[in-house]
Amino acid sequence: MKYEKPTLSDIPQMLALVEPEVQKGNILPRSQDEIANTIRSYVIARDEEKIVGFCALYIYTQKLAEVRSLIVSEEYQNQGIGKELVLRVLQEGEMLGICEFLVLTYREAFFKKLGFEVIEKTEIPNHKIWTDCIKCKHFPQCNEIALFKRL
Repeated sequence: MKYEKPTLSDIPQMLALVEPEVQKGNILPRSQDEIANTIRSYVIARDEEKIVGFCALYIYTQKLAEVRSLIVSEEYQNQGIGKELVLRVLQEGEMLGICEFLVLTYREAFFKKLGFEVIEKTEIPNHKIWTDCIKCKHFPQCNEIALFKRL
């Protein structure tokens, strides 16, 4: 498995990979332009020429970033790819000087194994709610769990 930064030519493959989870409401939809604008925030997992997973690190402040858009193709799950993607974006954030990480997820146990702790949604920065959460079909009745990690 090869882990690397994507290029703009990878966007169609990334969108195709995430589409089933977007349809289920598990991941927020992102347009091609949104992904292009934030392409540097992603890390992809590639098996030969096929993108099998990706994750992004969205920076809010000099201290706080969000781990988001984690996806691993169904046939590649339970092989440590998701864990490696998250560890790589955390490492990148740490290298930038970020010390606090937020995640909103339905996979609480996965992130707890990586050192995240559950927090109340009231502790989520307001700009997260108004920039992303309001776009979600589950807003305001969200069942995602908010987790936080401090380095």
